[in-house]
Amino acid sequence: MPFKLLSRLNHTQAVFLMVAVTLMWSIAGVVSRQLESAARFEVTFWRSAFTALSLLVILPLWRAADRTAGTTAPNRASAGALERHWGVLAASKAFWVSGLCWSAMFTAFMLALTFTSVANVLVIMAAGPLFTALVARVFIGQRLPLRTWAAIVAAGLGIVYMYGSQMWAAFTDPGANASGLVLGSLASLCVPVAGAINWTVVQRSQQHGESIDLVPSVLVGAVISAAATLPLALPFAATAADIAWLALLGLVQLAIPCALAVVCARSLKAPEVSLLALLEVIFGIVWAWLWANETPGREVLLGGSVVIGALLLSEVLAWRARSTPSPIIPPDASGATPH
Repeated sequence: MPFKLLSRLNHTQAVFLMVAVTLMWSIAGVVSRQLESAARFEVTFWRSAFTALSLLVILPLWRAADRTAGTTAPNRASAGALERHWGVLAASKAFWVSGLCWSAMFTAFMLALTFTSVANVLVIMAAGPLFTALVARVFIGQRLPLRTWAAIVAAGLGIVYMYGSQMWAAFTDPGANASGLVLGSLASLCVPVAGAINWTVVQRSQQHGESIDLVPSVLVGAVISAAATLPLALPFAATAADIAWLALLGLVQLAIPCALAVVCARSLKAPEVSLLALLEVIFGIVWAWLWANETPGREVLLGGSVVIGALLLSEVLAWRARSTPSPIIPPDASGATPH
């Protein structure tokens, strides 16, 4: 059975699987450009709804296979149906905070793509690990090494250059969509901020002995996102082709890679996952360039290169400095947060 095979990955298999995960995550931008008439909030609703439906089917099978393989603890005798089959921890405040964070990421990511370019969204989301480091420093007192502070400053300068150049051009060109760039940038920023809060809450709860399975919290986030955007999505305008594309995103771009990322994190160290997750930014920009005619400008390439370079150097140095894996899945370039 495929689920059982995934529980016994070696390191090389986990690396290739993580690359496949980043490929799946990276299709969101180019697929969103194929939509014909789906409106802004309708796009978010359908993707989140199909993600929830997919996980409702996948999670019970996945959890049963994990229990058989011994990679998760058996269900408590007192556990309710939601916890037994889908891992929903009804009594855990941290679990529900995590679900709210996922819903914010899902909603903000798709809204950002309707306002600005794929490259802009992915580059600003690539700074997710640095936002997480800052939030963890402020709220749970984690010390940051000098390399992390240097990466934060360098990535910040890269983002300021990228968006500053674009904003200057937008405000000096009467035909440019300055408001779209501003709104898209703000929506994009919500993704790494929500991701940082999410990882910090989960890490703090694990330090206090509470184990949170992140995939069930993704299910909760998808349900909340779909419920919150449904009133704003009505009346529906999506064509059958639009719904098919959004179903593809729900299943292939979110539900499946979310679960697979959990498997990869069991065999890979945290810096390895973070480094491989940066491929999403490269893949996503290339797909939009090739199949949606979104050619990234000079300022995006230069500023984005500074951001990715800072993250790459920071993770390589961290890889050399650490010898034990992280207890949680690290955020991706989106996030390795699914979004």
